[in-house]
Amino acid sequence: MATRFTVEVRYDAPTARVREMLTTAAFRAEVCDRQHALRHDVAVDGDRVRVEQVQAADGVPSFAKKLVGSEITIIHTETWVSATEAEVRVEIPDKPGNISGRLSLLESAGATTQSVHLDISARIPLVGSKIEGLIAKLLEKAYAREHEVGQEWLARP
Repeated sequence: MATRFTVEVRYDAPTARVREMLTTAAFRAEVCDRQHALRHDVAVDGDRVRVEQVQAADGVPSFAKKLVGSEITIIHTETWVSATEAEVRVEIPDKPGNISGRLSLLESAGATTQSVHLDISARIPLVGSKIEGLIAKLLEKAYAREHEVGQEWLARP
């Protein structure tokens, strides 16, 4: 059974500007830097955004650290299927599980709400649900940092 992850953030900018930001390699690289990625590679190819980053496994509970090691490689891919919606896939190579869902942008009165809905599935006997919960917490922190950088990005002239 999968864990459902949902996050909504608001940007004080029109949808077109938020989408442009989300599909800009420099923005994604700045987010990786602010998330303290050890290494990262960002590629934007048309409507496809791919961010590969390596994070230290510091702070990961011991039951999970045995599974991931000292570093975690995360590949986040967004495929924009319209001006306001993207399919999202997050992979942790060589680890059993799946993270996928959708991102949507909705504008109201000149502001944009970004909604992300993901299903997290960790196919690991006995600790799968614990791993899913841990991943959800990490995703929550990652999207909070992305939102923080996004607010600053959009405030720049």
